[in-house]
Amino acid sequence: MIPVPAPGLCLAVPADAEGERLDVWLAGQPSAPTRSQIKIAAKAGLLTVDGRAARVSQRLRGGEMVGLLDGPGGYSPNDVGPENIALEVLFEDSCLVAVNKRAGMVVHPAVGNRSGTLVNALLGRYPGASLPGEAVRAGIVHRLDRDTSGVILVARTVSAHESLARQFRERSVRKIYWAVVQGRVAGEERFDAPIGRHPTDRKRMSIHGKPARAAVTDVRPLECYPGTTLVEARPQTGRTHQIRVHLAARGWPVLGDKVYGGARGPVALIARQALHAMSIEFAHPEIGARLTIQAPLPPDFEELLRLLRAAS
Repeated sequence: MIPVPAPGLCLAVPADAEGERLDVWLAGQPSAPTRSQIKIAAKAGLLTVDGRAARVSQRLRGGEMVGLLDGPGGYSPNDVGPENIALEVLFEDSCLVAVNKRAGMVVHPAVGNRSGTLVNALLGRYPGASLPGEAVRAGIVHRLDRDTSGVILVARTVSAHESLARQFRERSVRKIYWAVVQGRVAGEERFDAPIGRHPTDRKRMSIHGKPARAAVTDVRPLECYPGTTLVEARPQTGRTHQIRVHLAARGWPVLGDKVYGGARGPVALIARQALHAMSIEFAHPEIGARLTIQAPLPPDFEELLRLLRAAS
């Protein structure tokens, strides 16, 4: 048995990790083992990429599933089961479903979160269905952070999965987020700053990180309150934590964001980062027509705005 901090681990590699070494990327994930532990696991054949034994020096492509097992009979990437978890479905047809993910729900099962995830809920909603990809993917083609609420797309067929994944790669998907940030945002701005792993804290992203990849976010103010602003953010790229990193780097951290400096100020007004994926626009995988799906604000975000407006 190798000394890892949990019985097993399974993580989806984001697209912006392309080119990173497997061990460097994995060691930077929350609750992950150290690089020395990862090396031991690899020598024992317990480190996998898409179900195959992997080398620590392997370069990632983005989109893979990385597994770290705890020995024979241990946790595997497909060791995930259906659960009866209520979902707020915004759109559903034979090839895709759009869900308004609640804050606090993890998208993919991982170390410390093997149940209660969006994947578990999808497998429970579609019992016996063959959702594209391994069980731990369940047709999901993009991600939202645990404490970010809002719309997320799930493919129900292989062809729909391929179509949506291609649209994300080609950047033809249009996403709009709402965020409450600290500080006053006076006008529209474009943030064009590459993002990579933080130079000293591998669990964070940074505009000073390396290797860095192009990242562009357009931001405009919607409402101003004393000390805070409601903004609309339109990411033109899809880097990990992109909106949070860009806003924090400009001096406007998302309210309640404990990772990127938003845990100052009136954080008691909301118990998580005030970020919501408001809408997504894409071409329907079968009919080709552009489709826009909107996700209503959750109660905690609505209450935050009510309190801020009342104090203005």
